[in-house]
Amino acid sequence: MPTNPASKVIPITEHGALVSVFDTIDETEALVVQGLLESNGIETLLTNLDAPQDVLPGVGGVVIRVRPDDADEARQIIESQRNAPLSEEDSTGLES
Repeated sequence: MPTNPASKVIPITEHGALVSVFDTIDETEALVVQGLLESNGIETLLTNLDAPQDVLPGVGGVVIRVRPDDADEARQIIESQRNAPLSEEDSTGLES
């Protein structure tokens, strides 16, 4: 939030042009990515494409959109998280 009381903040839902930075058919994955972006100060809009996955699997999905000026940073955050090595805690669950 701006510290200047005279500045006007436009909610993301009222922002005209938003940019898609992530899409998936898995709502849980989208919520994790949304949390990642918002914890880094990027406001997001999560849009469900209106096809319930338990009824129509593989149809629809979820899209995360951000303001155009946040899009590059959002993509970099997502990509760096994808490329991050698994922690020892994460990798122990994968060993069989």
